[in-house]
Amino acid sequence: MVSVSKSVAERLRHLDAYPKTLEDFQVKTFSGAAVTIVAVIIMTLLFLSELYDFVTPRIAEDLFVDTTRGSKLRINVDVIFPRIPCNLLSLDAMDLSGEQHVNIQHNIFKRKLDLEGRPIDDPERQEHIGHVVKRDALSENKTAIAEENSTEPKCGSCYGAADKCCNTCDEVKEAYRTKGWALPPLRNLAQCVEEGKLVESTELPKEGCQIYGYLEVNRVGGNFHLAPGKSFQHNHLHIHDVAQYRTSDFDLSHRIRHLSFGINIPGKTNPIDGTEFNTDKGPRSVNYYLKVVPTTYEKVDGSTLTTNQFSVTQHSKSLQMGMGETGIPGVFFTYELSPMMVKYTEKKKSLGHFLTGLCAIIGGVFTVAGLIDSGVYNFHRAIQRKVELGKTT
Repeated sequence: MVSVSKSVAERLRHLDAYPKTLEDFQVKTFSGAAVTIVAVIIMTLLFLSELYDFVTPRIAEDLFVDTTRGSKLRINVDVIFPRIPCNLLSLDAMDLSGEQHVNIQHNIFKRKLDLEGRPIDDPERQEHIGHVVKRDALSENKTAIAEENSTEPKCGSCYGAADKCCNTCDEVKEAYRTKGWALPPLRNLAQCVEEGKLVESTELPKEGCQIYGYLEVNRVGGNFHLAPGKSFQHNHLHIHDVAQYRTSDFDLSHRIRHLSFGINIPGKTNPIDGTEFNTDKGPRSVNYYLKVVPTTYEKVDGSTLTTNQFSVTQHSKSLQMGMGETGIPGVFFTYELSPMMVKYTEKKKSLGHFLTGLCAIIGGVFTVAGLIDSGVYNFHRAIQRKVELGKTT
């Protein structure tokens, strides 16, 4: 039995692919130590790189046709006009048909700035697209009390511009704008005389404005624009009333602090952030054409984020008002949705892939280092032999 076990062990010993040499026959050299240290450093660096690649998900990118329907498009905007006052700026959104969006969910604020760009007032929420309503509880209460205590209902004339009551100077102006009529001298309007508004100021206030917040519109192409003057619809035309001010005083220089569609995701860039446009005074149309690409981002845990990327081109032109030139002075953002969608998917390496790469690193570096050490050692021995032969002769 003992002899059988010894023969089996002897046969197994012949299968050893890593034969060992006796320590007495091992030669350790300085060059071998240097190669070993360099090999260990290289293996450590490659191991750390492989470990980082294993714990960091890689991003796979796919492109396919967008079949989503019925969702909303969120537009985040933050724009500064250094030399246009807030009470003159209007924000409007329109779709491809030219009709204004209705029932838009939005959260837009306006903040007055001085000429140095410093805030001079608290932000005011824009209650309706195109109009600003100040939240003054005291004035609202006073108005409500006055209406309750009023015994005789007041109904001012609209001077033929509308079949309704116009009790204030602004309501008369609105009726004339809606009708498309030219406004008569304010001294001929009783409401304006009572309020003391006999002369319209043509001077722009020396202040700037920051408009920021978000809009949620239907997921169709369209545009939103920031333009001077109160906006209204007349005979299917979108009009901004700028007759009160000299359009030659308009300075549409602006800085786009932020513009994006949807939420931010890793690796997403907004190419228009930080853009500044400086121009001379006068009526001008500044147009930004945006190509919006729907994007989804699927994380390793299975959760999905939906957002949008976009590219942009810019064009501007001067408007010669009163000389047959059509157009509205302002800054326009025209966006178009791409029919294609980009999908980013986070994928982690498998443990087997990581171990395979680790073995390849260790084995490869060890083998190459052995070849280098063997070459250096043999070269050194060859030189020594030549020296010894030279001395003998």
